[in-house]
Amino acid sequence: MAFSLDTELSDLKVSELLKEVSVDYTKTKRLEDAVAVIRDVLLSLPEEQVKPTAAAAFIKDIGAPGDKLDFKFRKPDSVEIIGSYTLKAAAKPFLNIDLAVRIPKACFHEKDFLNHRYHAKRCLYLVVIKKHLSSCSVVKNIGWSTFQDDARKPILIIHPGEMDNDTANDFVIRIIPTVLAGVFDISKLAPGRNNVRDFQQGGMAQPTPDYNASILEDMFIEDHSAFLKNSLSGSKNFVEALLLLKVWARQRNSINGPDCLNGFIISIILAYLTTEGGGKRITGQMTGFQAFRVVIDFIAISSTLEKGIFMQPQSVGNVSLELVDEAARTLRYMNKCKDKGFEEVFMTRIDFPAKFDYHARIIPVGKDHMKPPNICMDKEHSRVYEKQVELLLSKGLGDRARLVRVLHRSIPANWHIDEGLECLGKVPLLVGILISDFEKAFRMIDVGPSADNKIESAKFRSFWGEKSELRRFKDGIIAETAVWECEHWEKHLIIKKIMEYTLRRHLSLSSQDISIVGDQLDFTLLQGGKDPIASTPTLLDALDVLSKCLRGVEDLPLRISSVQPLDSAFRHTSVFPPMPHPLATDKEKRQYSDILVPTCIQTLEVMIQLEGSGKWPIGEIAIEKTKSAFCLKIAESMQKRWGILYVAAEDAVDLQMAGFAFRLRILYEKDKSLIKKQGLFGVLPVGNLQNTNCVLLEKDLLLRSQHSSMLNGLQGLHPVYGPTVRLAKRWICSHMFSGSLADEAVELLVAHLFVRPFPFSAPCSRVTGFLRFLRLVAYHDWALSPLVVDVNGDLTMKEEGQIMAQFIARRKDSRGESGANNTGPAMYIATPYDWESESWTSFSPDNLSLKRLIAYARSSAELLTRLVGGEVLEGWKSLFRTPLQCYDALILLHRDKLAYPSQILFNADIKQGSLPVTTQEASMDFFPYLSPLVIRKGFQEARNHLLVGFDPVKYFLHDLKTDMPKVFNIWHDAFGSEVIGLTWNKEAPFLKDAAQKRKRKEPDPTNFDVRNILEEVANVGTGLVKTVHLLKSPKYN
Repeated sequence: MAFSLDTELSDLKVSELLKEVSVDYTKTKRLEDAVAVIRDVLLSLPEEQVKPTAAAAFIKDIGAPGDKLDFKFRKPDSVEIIGSYTLKAAAKPFLNIDLAVRIPKACFHEKDFLNHRYHAKRCLYLVVIKKHLSSCSVVKNIGWSTFQDDARKPILIIHPGEMDNDTANDFVIRIIPTVLAGVFDISKLAPGRNNVRDFQQGGMAQPTPDYNASILEDMFIEDHSAFLKNSLSGSKNFVEALLLLKVWARQRNSINGPDCLNGFIISIILAYLTTEGGGKRITGQMTGFQAFRVVIDFIAISSTLEKGIFMQPQSVGNVSLELVDEAARTLRYMNKCKDKGFEEVFMTRIDFPAKFDYHARIIPVGKDHMKPPNICMDKEHSRVYEKQVELLLSKGLGDRARLVRVLHRSIPANWHIDEGLECLGKVPLLVGILISDFEKAFRMIDVGPSADNKIESAKFRSFWGEKSELRRFKDGIIAETAVWECEHWEKHLIIKKIMEYTLRRHLSLSSQDISIVGDQLDFTLLQGGKDPIASTPTLLDALDVLSKCLRGVEDLPLRISSVQPLDSAFRHTSVFPPMPHPLATDKEKRQYSDILVPTCIQTLEVMIQLEGSGKWPIGEIAIEKTKSAFCLKIAESMQKRWGILYVAAEDAVDLQMAGFAFRLRILYEKDKSLIKKQGLFGVLPVGNLQNTNCVLLEKDLLLRSQHSSMLNGLQGLHPVYGPTVRLAKRWICSHMFSGSLADEAVELLVAHLFVRPFPFSAPCSRVTGFLRFLRLVAYHDWALSPLVVDVNGDLTMKEEGQIMAQFIARRKDSRGESGANNTGPAMYIATPYDWESESWTSFSPDNLSLKRLIAYARSSAELLTRLVGGEVLEGWKSLFRTPLQCYDALILLHRDKLAYPSQILFNADIKQGSLPVTTQEASMDFFPYLSPLVIRKGFQEARNHLLVGFDPVKYFLHDLKTDMPKVFNIWHDAFGSEVIGLTWNKEAPFLKDAAQKRKRKEPDPTNFDVRNILEEVANVGTGLVKTVHLLKSPKYN
């Protein structure tokens, strides 16, 4: 039943997609009339003598001999529509009508296939056509482009005049010159023949297969079009399959091009599979979607494509490994995803920035390889250069990369034939890298041939140059090596280092010519120029020691049965994991007088469970008191036995060892039932000051335990998961959404990118992972679709269906259709332990916060896409700089009163002219670093000044919410910002009173009230608050 419903839904979606991309050919009559006018003009052109000076720059660049290019222009033998329009298979939004203009044989000499003479005359023929069509009544304007991105084969692009409907206006007309198959001797255009005499190596003429194919393409294009029309136009289902294939290819821009897959090759493959040679795998009885699947299956698994497709008329389709990989993954998510993968197959764009793990932009400027007469030989030299870059990087990266892709460059927009082809060599190259395996990709040593192998060793040294060195390994082998030394936290930059070194060495490029995306966002995670994640191994070692000590405590009524770390630092997802503090230990182990010693130390939560017992008290308060007593007893025992220091907190105990502060919490086996009984299960506290119904998350250890258990293994499977989460959290907080989205919710959002990455593969770089996170937040349909995060594959299809049913029910309730009001989470994230999204997003973000978050995510995603794609080169920091003018009021804090001022990204940029409502002096009771005077008094005195788990901003926000509830919404950055944003709450009592007074036309001292409120805000944060600025007065409705 479920399968049947899935099929019906996918068929319905496919049907709607086809309606969207199909052309209504009943509305193209005026367009066809315009084509007929153009055809009549072309067939009535007068004869005239053509000189090579009409396209001098182009002819010079392709290296054609100017003395053999004079010819008499004659009108075309024929002008016929070819291509998709004849099949009624043009797919929106890129619509064109191709006009094949057949050049008469009399325009050519029998040897014009040599030395680009054909290409020069072809261009000159178009120059004459353009001159005459410029005055045609149906032509709005004419431009130049190239056919299949072959710079030697220009075409004309005609924009017809205004039509009577949008469908016709969307079309352009392409003028494509062709010749009859008998114009030149086909045998002389065989792949092994040389037809560019200057193309030699060592004095020997080299074959010119690409050059020969460019001429053959024009000779057979009309035959190919006729073959496709005969094979496909008789079936509506074939046309639908062709439309679906075009949509699929266009959504994957790195395979949608002349060097991989285009509309013509798609059509040829489809037609081939309907013939005897293709085994008649596609029949007229198949639906369009079924035929689409057969083609994808053929591309993914057929060995025929490795050799090419041969049929009558002759055609060759060369398909890259990238295409085969895309087709294979398409089949996988058609089988795994709902609705036969409709969203993943047809609706998700797999663009260059989001697909690849590493991206490079290379500017080949100032090089003499693009100077005439070297621009065109067998290929344009730009294509040779692209291939050279691809081969160099493939060799340099070796098994680190499973794909190195240099994108095919196109002639710049608005290019004119008079500019020649030198401009193509100045277009930057875009290179994408997909890494193969983390262990291989980020190894620090490349081991080459043995020193005994003289020939291979010489090749290795020749390639790596100064990077090559002989090393003796533990097993006695002496081999050539290339070493990429770096800190452990910098290993993600090894790929970048290899690429930069290889390109600079072999292509003589400067560092200004190479831009590789890899470390541009690392600045957000550094402290003192170093990533604190480097301390994680030390932290995990300390946790192991702590676990052993806890399990070794014997003088307890109940033994400790399990120890589970809960803090995000243990699962590599903390933005700033704590570094060892010199005072958080039992004795002074090193000198610290020469460094800044922080006053505060973060606490790391560790949950312990005790063995079962029936002697626990019943009441909640009594249970909490018993837990506290257990914690104190455990701490005393550990101090007595191992000398571990502790500090008693309000509802927990903090153990200090190895430079870290571990906060112990006990999970009682009946906690879950008590929480459910009180109706507090799964309630989210994220410091959300707008939500008065939140309960502290620390009270719900069970959920945090389940969450931590589910995600602990993900970092091992995907080492990029942790850095991606850290960037995502940093972005969330830098735009002041700390009070709107829980850390756990961010971890789940990023986990989804790795568990269900379709239609991509799982990201293998932090920048790509971060871009996909932004797009997920920005473009997931939160109103109509839950986000199901199933890390371990625990949910069945039936259970996911039940989650969807519950989601729909909650959404109906939130719209009041069942009498309820706002009962559904705005951001619905379901997990195996929480089907109804009650744990982390039940109350926050609310609809207003989510709308704001989506707007920020879309803006950042668009900017990051342009940065990675090389469209803009500056602006990486702008991704994390939030506009302060979006708030109604701003609280500026004293920087030297923050617990961790080193985490601040940017100085507060408050608009000039924004005068503060109030100004206050800084407190002298707290400083983020211990004074030298305290440190000189000795280790124990310094320890007495250590504040465990203290953050003045956190307590200020808590007091503000308590003292001034419902007055405003508070926006802040939990990871280091001296600014807090305020927006007026429409439900604020003083706003309601002011509105009522206005209705009664009573005096309203609103300005006085607003200033008083903001002064009270400053008073709440006396000593911490520096200034309060009013940017926008509240609106009284």
